[in-house]
Amino acid sequence: MTQFPDGFLWGTATAAHQVEGGNVNNDHWEMEHAEHSPFAESSGDACDSWNRWEADLDLVAGAGLDTYRFSLEWSRIEPAEGELSRSALDHYRRITDGCRDRGLTPIVTLVHFTMPRWMMHDGGWTGPKAGDRVARFTELALPAVEHAEYVLTLNEPNLMAVQPVIGAMARRGEPIHGLPVPDQGVAEALIGLHGRSTEVLRGAGAPPSGMSLVGLEYIDEGGGQEHLQAARAAMMDQFLRAAAGDDVVGLQVYTAQRFGADGLIAAPADRQTLAHGMERRPEALGAAIRYASSVLPETPLLVTENGIATADDADRIAFTADALTGLAAAIADGADVRGYVHWSLLDNFEWMLGFAPTFGLVAVDRETFARTPKPSLAWLGEVAKRNGLA
Repeated sequence: MTQFPDGFLWGTATAAHQVEGGNVNNDHWEMEHAEHSPFAESSGDACDSWNRWEADLDLVAGAGLDTYRFSLEWSRIEPAEGELSRSALDHYRRITDGCRDRGLTPIVTLVHFTMPRWMMHDGGWTGPKAGDRVARFTELALPAVEHAEYVLTLNEPNLMAVQPVIGAMARRGEPIHGLPVPDQGVAEALIGLHGRSTEVLRGAGAPPSGMSLVGLEYIDEGGGQEHLQAARAAMMDQFLRAAAGDDVVGLQVYTAQRFGADGLIAAPADRQTLAHGMERRPEALGAAIRYASSVLPETPLLVTENGIATADDADRIAFTADALTGLAAAIADGADVRGYVHWSLLDNFEWMLGFAPTFGLVAVDRETFARTPKPSLAWLGEVAKRNGLA
C-alpha cells in the first residue's frame, strides 16, 4: 500500500470553454469559426455543463473524490468591457457553493486560456491595457471565489506563451514535434498579468492563490544537455521564479521532452498518444514535481492536471497508477504536494483537436449529453478513499 499524506486532496477537473458550451463571446469561439480555422471543429454545445454542472458535481462526489477544479469564463462575466453580468457571476458562485454542499474542495481558475472578444480585438494579453483589465476582472470575480480553497490566476501561462511560436511555425510549414520555447515577450507579459491578479486577490483577503504551469520531464538522450537546459529555463525556470512568492503552484504534467545534440527529439511513434503526439510517459509526473520542488522548496505544490488521451480506459488506469507511484516517491523524498487533480472529469472539447482526444473519466454522448462513468472514475475514487494505491 502506497500512502499519501493526511489531508491530501483527490479530485478531477474541467475548464469552462471545454465543457460549458455556447461561449460565443470569447476569442476561441471566433477562431473556431474563422475561415481556414486550424480548429478541427467548433466547441458548439461542448458537454452542456453550463446547464448540467450539478450532475457533474454529483459524479465527482459520488465516486468518492473530494476536490473539483473548474474555471470561470471571463466573456460571460464581463461580456462588454466594464459591464458585469451578475447572473453569470452568480452562476459560478453557485458552483463553488455546490462543491462545498457536496463535501468537495473547490479550486477555481480565473483564466483558462480564453479571453473576451473585445479584449482579443484590442491588444489581447500583451496590449497596454491588459494589466488593468485582468486586475478588474479579478476584482469582478471575487464573489465567485471567496469560498474556494485555492484560486489559480492563469492556466498554463508557459504554454500560452508557446502558442504564438507554434502558430508562426505552422504558417511557415515547419514540422512541430514537442513544444518549442515560449515567446519571451509574451511570457513576460503573462507573468506580469499574474502579478496584477495576485495583488487584487491578496488585497481582498481572497483564498490562497497561485498559477498553474505545464510541467515536463526533461531527458538528455546524449549530447543534449545544452539544449535541454535552455528549453527548461525558458519553459519552466522563469515561471517558477515568478511564482516564488505565491501561496501554491499548480503543476500540469503529461509528458516528457527528449533532447539530443541537435535539439528536441520527437517521441517514437509507438509511444505517442492521440493528443498532439505527446509521449506516453507516466514517469514525467514524479520527475516534474521533483524539479519544481528543487526550485521552490518552500512553496506548496498541487498537481492540477495529469492524465492521458486514450480510448482504452484500462490503460488510463495503468497510466494513472504509474504516475501516482512516481508522485508518492517524490513526496516521500520531501516534495510538499497537497493534492492530485486528474484531467479530466469529462471527455470534452480539446481545443484545436476538437472532441477526438478522450481524457475523461466520464464519457459524454455527443447528441444527448448523457454522462457514462468509465471504470477509471470508480478506480480513482477508491484510491481517494484509501488515500493510497493498493
